[in-house]
Amino acid sequence: MRSSLCSLLFFFLTPAFAAVVPYHLVIDTKEVNFSGRERTALAINDRIPGPTLRFRVGDTAEIVVENRLAKEDMSLHWHGLLVPNAQDGVPYLTSPPIAPGESRTFRFPLRHAGTYWFHSHTGLQEQRGVYGSIVVEPDGVDSVKADRDYVVVLSDWTDERPKEVMRTLMRGSEWYGIEKGNAQSLFGAWRKGALRDYVDRERSRMPAMDVSDVAYDAFLLNGAEQQDLPARPGERIRLRIINAGASSYFYLHSASGPLTVVATDGMDVEPVEIPRILIGMAETYDVLFTVPSSGRWEFRATAQDNSGHSSLFIGPDGAALTKAASLPSPELYSMDDMLVGALDEGESIDLPRPPAPYPHLRSRTTTDVAPEPGAGTRTLELRLTGDMRRYLWSINGRTLAEDSTIPVREGEVLRLKMINDTMMHHPMHLHGHFFRLLNGAGDHAPLKHTVDVPPMGTRTIEFLADEYGDWLFHCHLLYHMDAGMARILSYRAAEDAEHKPEFDPNLDNPWFYFAQGMVLNNMTMGKVMAMTGREDFYATWDYGFGHDHHDEYEADVGWSHYIDPNLSAGLGYRLTNEHHAENRAFANVSYRLPYLVASRLELDSEGDVRLALGKEIPITQRLSIDGDLHYDTGSGWEWAIGASFVLTKELSLAAHYNSDHGAGVGVGFRF
Repeated sequence: MRSSLCSLLFFFLTPAFAAVVPYHLVIDTKEVNFSGRERTALAINDRIPGPTLRFRVGDTAEIVVENRLAKEDMSLHWHGLLVPNAQDGVPYLTSPPIAPGESRTFRFPLRHAGTYWFHSHTGLQEQRGVYGSIVVEPDGVDSVKADRDYVVVLSDWTDERPKEVMRTLMRGSEWYGIEKGNAQSLFGAWRKGALRDYVDRERSRMPAMDVSDVAYDAFLLNGAEQQDLPARPGERIRLRIINAGASSYFYLHSASGPLTVVATDGMDVEPVEIPRILIGMAETYDVLFTVPSSGRWEFRATAQDNSGHSSLFIGPDGAALTKAASLPSPELYSMDDMLVGALDEGESIDLPRPPAPYPHLRSRTTTDVAPEPGAGTRTLELRLTGDMRRYLWSINGRTLAEDSTIPVREGEVLRLKMINDTMMHHPMHLHGHFFRLLNGAGDHAPLKHTVDVPPMGTRTIEFLADEYGDWLFHCHLLYHMDAGMARILSYRAAEDAEHKPEFDPNLDNPWFYFAQGMVLNNMTMGKVMAMTGREDFYATWDYGFGHDHHDEYEADVGWSHYIDPNLSAGLGYRLTNEHHAENRAFANVSYRLPYLVASRLELDSEGDVRLALGKEIPITQRLSIDGDLHYDTGSGWEWAIGASFVLTKELSLAAHYNSDHGAGVGVGFRF
């Protein structure tokens, strides 16, 4: 009600000369080739990225969004713009999804200047190309003087279907690390002189670190891997840089020297020179670039994991090109490199791989906020939690499906202290508000809508709760949000404890299906599984050929509940013809021991107990060995040792010795 009244007042009080600015955006499929292979993407007005929407403060946007997809709903969210709650474009929560063949008109006032963007908030469509840029000019004289103004939209592209990427991540596959050449191994640790770090990490039960979840086929700048920007020597260029990547941070750097930051997330900051800028997904930075007296100069956006980059070449056509220096690769075996952001107080600005430049950002105007009378200031601690192997991402240990709502009292100042308990960066975005990033700048703390929370680091933000409605708050790493790292900040829930905001059913524990195993000349073994949220439903088999002149088998069907990264429990039923064994029901508990040793304790309906231990050791990125040992009070000891060499995402060469079935060679498979 209050938000609607504010919007109506804005319309009536807007000067008569303010324009209604119309756009028509059509979402449809498009054949693209970003990596040498033809793929079907999604495009806006037949473009990736979509067109730049340009407005002036005081204008009214009138945007018709037409869905021409054959079978998919879609949506558009106006990222960073303060819009009425019903115009925010989050399906089910604030706006109905746009069904195939339907259109929807969004109409809202432009309340503030800056660089923003728009993107789909349906499923994983953003990864497939549904994004574009927004520029809002001030209603008076722009405080930033530039000869040219240029929008730079960064993104990442995969030839895989995004749902297959998510499925790969959910099954804990190491394939993307192998594909990028940065999977950890014993040999790799030895080459880096980091065996002690490797052993210490495993002793602490921490899986191998990685900078980025996905191996991308291309990194794009305005839809291409490189682009020319003709400019004359001495010209001052304003680059409005938007990270529209689904799951890639970028380092921004220029061959000409430091970049002058003049705005972040659309809000002006005092100009500051930064040699290299780490930009998280959904952040924007406006920077100034002065063209040197001669030559062309490269502005480069390098993926944080150093697996690729895109480039902008600025200067006169045909002039000699000066390339930007390549950045060193991340040091994955040492936690020190990953923890720089957690410890940063501004001294790390000159590092080759610096953290986000937040200590150096200072608003041009005071941003201090005070609660309305009687409302007060409240602090919430939010721990960013997750498990890279299972790919379950959460806040305070619970996903959006498990705990969706944070009540917000209108008029209060809400302070969110975010503590990252993981070894991944998380760019946290709040819809419908700008927040103050408490970075030591006092009354001049910068305003932002998205903030990077580095591994094991802490960020504190605060805002005045004056935008009534239900607003999404989530990690803008697309696959983390899809896996559950989100909440809904609800003003309505503070007034009505029974209020439960709706959200996209795609985020409510979707199902994933997997199969993996080995086929050898002496046996076959494997597992098929269906996963949803914390629940696994599975069937396993172990079938030996011709052992003691007859075949032996053991097959389980069961259910397992994931409790935390180290603990799960379940029930099942076993079918077997092994000697001294018979069909039986069982209950088990699985626990991850130090050195990442998998253990399982099982009690069955015949009164037998089984204890099992297992461990896989990557020797190189593609070669690994594994061992299993179990003791059953009914059938006795059984052990196995094997080796596997990864050929493709789906296939491996395998050699295996089992104490019951002997030695065999063959292939491993993963689907």
